[in-house]
Amino acid sequence: MPATPAWPPKSAPRLFVEQELSANAHITIEGNQAHYLSRVMRVSPGDTVMLCDNVTGEWAANVVDAAKRSVALEAVEHLRPREDVPDFWLCAALLKKDRFDLVLEKATELGVARIQPVITRRCVADKLNMDRARHIVTEAAEQCARTALPEVAEPVKLDALLKSWPKGRVLFFADEEGGEAAAEQFREHASPAALLVGPEGGFDDAERADIRALSEARAITLGPRILRGETATIAATALWMGTTGDW
Repeated sequence: MPATPAWPPKSAPRLFVEQELSANAHITIEGNQAHYLSRVMRVSPGDTVMLCDNVTGEWAANVVDAAKRSVALEAVEHLRPREDVPDFWLCAALLKKDRFDLVLEKATELGVARIQPVITRRCVADKLNMDRARHIVTEAAEQCARTALPEVAEPVKLDALLKSWPKGRVLFFADEEGGEAAAEQFREHASPAALLVGPEGGFDDAERADIRALSEARAITLGPRILRGETATIAATALWMGTTGDW
């Protein structure tokens, strides 16, 4: 007897949608997502598409109609609830566009709950295209099968971030001038937590003093080598997830 094909098929495309999903809900996909489904994936009526709404979780949906500019689907089975992610914020100084794109993508894949772009004195960029940023994290979440999108906040200046820092949330900051071993600090201080990483030029003396003056701040070192901003961000996030997070 031939094996019964797995359902839903692992090759089914995955998309996040804005509409909250429920059993038998009808969803119309338009724009770039419709182009992706109809022209790239070439779906046709009866095919399966995986949908996530960032509220109820992941659903298998059947294609009802696939036109050039829109695709109609019906949600047929709830597969997974919205995942619980560790209460971990990434506060990353803005970098050049391609490097910060990498930070957004990898932070999403690693399971960060919130991404807070930060503007410091040595940042080479002071603006972020929010639509582009949210598009990057959405695509990354689709590809790594996340059912929860990380929140992407508007960029904020470092002094404003520190002034409004919530009590009880430890702020690990990667200090190129030295600190405690990152893994030890991560194990010692439980979540809620956040990681602050500076730009490629690092924090200046005044910024470093302001950060250290915050009672929740903990200076950490990521080893003997000077790392690029994106490398430090990805490495430290991965280390936190491996020691305190959900890995």
